[in-house]
Amino acid sequence: MNPDSAPASEPRPRAEAGRKSVSDRRNGVPNTVTSIPLVDPHAPKPDPSIGDLVKDATAQVSTLVRAEVELAKAEITRDVKKGLTGSVFFIAALVVLFYSTFFFFFFLAELLDNWLWKWAAYLIVFGIMVVLTGLLALFGYLKVRRIRGPQKTIETVKEIPGAFNPGPDTKAVATTNGDPAAQKDPSGW
Repeated sequence: MNPDSAPASEPRPRAEAGRKSVSDRRNGVPNTVTSIPLVDPHAPKPDPSIGDLVKDATAQVSTLVRAEVELAKAEITRDVKKGLTGSVFFIAALVVLFYSTFFFFFFLAELLDNWLWKWAAYLIVFGIMVVLTGLLALFGYLKVRRIRGPQKTIETVKEIPGAFNPGPDTKAVATTNGDPAAQKDPSGW
């Protein structure tokens, strides 16, 4: 019997029995589904429980925090790259300036040589350089001495465990004559 002339009531053998048909791939229904589900498994529940709501909110907050952290990382990385590029140019400018001071001090010594002995001119330039070095070292020391570290961060990190304990706020604000106490200047002045 010819397969093309088979009666309509008999099932026709398929050559592609092991593969999904094109229509199955289009609508997403695999060959193994034998019935149509009456409920959409992906639809939200009509009355979600409090636990489900908390779980969804936690997942959404977690996703939001991760996205914000990734955005901050991207922005910081971009800014750090720009800062590094700019600092390379500043360092190059300082190197050129450093080497040019060598020639300036020779110029100054030769200029003084017109009115003084050569050894006296070079001695005066040497003295100027030593005094300038001392002043710059003093300014550097005064700036470094002001470094106090991340004091506010240390204070807030120490307060974190107390935030998880229930009860009244243990950190009281000092008052004098009914006014809050004056805040100490964080710069140390």
